[in-house]
Amino acid sequence: MSIYIYILAMAVTTYLIRVLPLTVFRKPIRSRFLKSFLHYVPYACLTAMTFPAILTSTQSVLSGVAALIAAVILAFRGKSLLVVSVASCCAVFVTEQLLKFIL
Repeated sequence: MSIYIYILAMAVTTYLIRVLPLTVFRKPIRSRFLKSFLHYVPYACLTAMTFPAILTSTQSVLSGVAALIAAVILAFRGKSLLVVSVASCCAVFVTEQLLKFIL
């Protein structure tokens, strides 16, 4: 029975987070600072959730760092998401194989 209370609490919390800004802010936002701040919030949240997982999802932190470096370089060069992700996976694979060979 308590699982249903938890699910209900999560549903209400999620609903309030999405509906409350729509009901509170009815007028257009005129502040340039607030607009620019709100523009970058999704990117900052995604980075905060993704960055630790990049470093800790592999067997070694070094392979995570290698994948991160490969992804950043290719992303700055304007490569597609598919190319960036495949190159990052290859960087992890090669780094893990080198670490097995060295250690």
